[in-house]
Amino acid sequence: MREICLATNNDHKAFELQAMLEGLFEIKTLKQIGCIEDIEETANTFQGNSLIKAQYVKAHYGLDCIADDSGLEVEALGGEPGVFSARYAGEHGNHEKNMNRLLKNLEGQSNRRAQFRTVITLILGEETHFFEGIVEGEITKEKRGNQGFGYDPLFVPKGFDRTFAEMGAEEKNPISHRGRAIEKMKAFLLSSDSNS
Repeated sequence: MREICLATNNDHKAFELQAMLEGLFEIKTLKQIGCIEDIEETANTFQGNSLIKAQYVKAHYGLDCIADDSGLEVEALGGEPGVFSARYAGEHGNHEKNMNRLLKNLEGQSNRRAQFRTVITLILGEETHFFEGIVEGEITKEKRGNQGFGYDPLFVPKGFDRTFAEMGAEEKNPISHRGRAIEKMKAFLLSSDSNS
């Protein structure tokens, strides 16, 4: 089976992807291929950041690669926090501080519309492909639920009355931005396999 690197050190993300791409690839994380460098994400778009990560792995380790970048875009804040979602409150990955800053910035706002967006870059051989997933919804006025990570306790997807953090993985993954992008990538891989 073809080996591919998933440019993440998030074991949960790797496990989730392995399950969704069962039989297509053997997935290795950055740690498993010996990549301990911090790959700087310096682009101002999700596609740019995911491409930086995928190209870094391909150039330095010679492996085909899947990389993603995603974040939350809030309409009333002009698309913030966007590519700065993980470091919205300053330090990288402090979910509590990020959520608190978002709630503060939305105080008094009646427009709570938002969307999660992800862009996956897939480098296979000499070819580069992009897959985007979006899920629309609204930002709550307080945190609810303890599943998931990031802004999940504040985000209610369209057509639901619970936040992502109040849903189990089996309910959230198929409708999530990442789940939708992965499904597009999987459909592409299956169609190119059947054509080859």
